[in-house]
Amino acid sequence: MLNRKVFGVVVGLSALVGASSLAHAEDVYIPLVSKGFQHQFWQAVKAGAEQGAKEHKVRITFEGPETEAMVDKQIDMLSAALAKKPQAIGIAALDSKAAIPLLRRAQAAKIPVIAFDSGVDSDIPLTTCATDNLAAAALAADKMAQAIGNAGEVGVIVHDQTSRTGIDRRDGFLNEMKSKHPNVKIVSVQYGGGDHLKSAEIAKAMIQANPNLKGIFGANEGSAEGAAIGVKESGKKVVLIGYDSGKEQKDDINSGLMAGAITQNPIGIGKCVVDSAVKALKGEKLPKKVDTGFYWYDKSNMNDPKIAAVLYD
Repeated sequence: MLNRKVFGVVVGLSALVGASSLAHAEDVYIPLVSKGFQHQFWQAVKAGAEQGAKEHKVRITFEGPETEAMVDKQIDMLSAALAKKPQAIGIAALDSKAAIPLLRRAQAAKIPVIAFDSGVDSDIPLTTCATDNLAAAALAADKMAQAIGNAGEVGVIVHDQTSRTGIDRRDGFLNEMKSKHPNVKIVSVQYGGGDHLKSAEIAKAMIQANPNLKGIFGANEGSAEGAAIGVKESGKKVVLIGYDSGKEQKDDINSGLMAGAITQNPIGIGKCVVDSAVKALKGEKLPKKVDTGFYWYDKSNMNDPKIAAVLYD
């Protein structure tokens, strides 16, 4: 099992005075710009960040665009956050390249950048607090192959092909199937923008176009929830594997509509961002990545205390 620990520190006021020329820890402002707000996942990340802020007595804000398709709006939010001259900043990039010019500006202003959930194609972030999405999606592929008898046609619905999470979950799933389960054929990879209604339409079209389809993998909360809606409306029996652990997914797993899913540790991700930012302000060296962990969950283990602790509503 991957290490699920997040790095915590107890920060004294004197340490922050030396690191940031501020008289009080409460004066430390760390805006966090997330990928969106429409999923319960982000509310759980926000809760973890608030927990870290309370512990370290720093001030945070947490915001994101209405949907995960709004790259331009996220860039505007990042620009506005930097204009407030924060002591550090957290970013979960919708586009792994689009945010880089603004992050260069932060670097030039000596504002520590902490990436979370979805990194950027740059070494500017001092660390990235995230799930090992390649490994997690590979586990989802193994579970899918097992569920369909290691042979047959499978479709994939991903939230996007611009963020590191979208790219890594897609590639982790496809590469594992190719290398370990050669009799499983991926017949379609589609992108639904993380929107459950769009993903539902994609799932229905996928089922119609591929009458022998045995399974669908939904690579985030909206994709998985949408796939479940599409399968239900199509009336076909298809093995569903999801990602994340919002209420709808848990209900679908309990009802048998979805076989199971990968859960991340969103509260741990949020807390890690604030912990890491405070460490950076103290001048501590950070690892390039903090692996916040993941689990497979299904009907058989949802009530296991270790699993239940990282599921969210």
